[in-house]
Amino acid sequence: MRYTLRQLEVFLACAHHENVSRAAASLSMSQSAASTALKDFEQQFALRLFERTGKRLRLNELGRQLWPRAEQLLERARELEQTLASHRDLGRLKIGATLTIGNYLAASVMARYMEEQPGTRVELEVANTSVITERVLGFDLDLGLIEGELNHPDLEMIPWRSDELVVFCAPSHSLAKRKHLTDKDLLTATWITREPGSGTRQTFERAMAGLLPNLHILLELQHTEAIKRAVETGLGISCLSRVSLTDAFKRGSLVELPVPQRDLGREFYFALHRQKYRSAGIERWLELCRQVL
Repeated sequence: MRYTLRQLEVFLACAHHENVSRAAASLSMSQSAASTALKDFEQQFALRLFERTGKRLRLNELGRQLWPRAEQLLERARELEQTLASHRDLGRLKIGATLTIGNYLAASVMARYMEEQPGTRVELEVANTSVITERVLGFDLDLGLIEGELNHPDLEMIPWRSDELVVFCAPSHSLAKRKHLTDKDLLTATWITREPGSGTRQTFERAMAGLLPNLHILLELQHTEAIKRAVETGLGISCLSRVSLTDAFKRGSLVELPVPQRDLGREFYFALHRQKYRSAGIERWLELCRQVL
């Protein structure tokens, strides 16, 4: 074999960081060692994988084609190494989840996964849909758990489970006693919503088609708990996933406002890079997610 796994690691680190110094630091190597490894890798096959502009490296077309294949090969090598070292079939996972899923569903899956494999490591990154999908596309995450479907040629979107958004308010709000809200109610209300780029906001905007430009949106917040607290104080009404509101409805600190004329249903999806190698750990994580009701 004319190349080494270390050379592939350097190539991938340079692809991620677009800089040899940062790539070397991420691999705990000296800059000169990383530069030599990349140079030798290219020279062995008489090719160039990057366009160089000053200290910045940008993948050329050949480099972009090699990237997912190298990621897959290294993932298999790491899985083999862990199996040999610890006699386990499952390994380290880097999972991304949108805020609703990360805060209310992913923790239980993580607990079951780690209980099955004592000593294994799971990294959970929680962010909005746009951030998680970008991280999956960049091979920074093994798998994304997201709200809503996205169309991208490099993403495989696998349906997971159904969900619905719920409009709600504080018990003391003037709309709290209504049996259902009309479109006029929706237009006159003051809203506190999730930020653009989130799956919840995407579904909300789709559901409010025809009304959206005229809605009075007072606040746009990133965190569901912050939105719930703001609604509890009477600042306005909001719309979030039912899974994030179950406890508050049971306590009576928030009240559901039915909106039967608006479709607030949606799906949760698994988002994987089409070129990502599906390790035994990824397959087991998917299986455990499907068992969550």
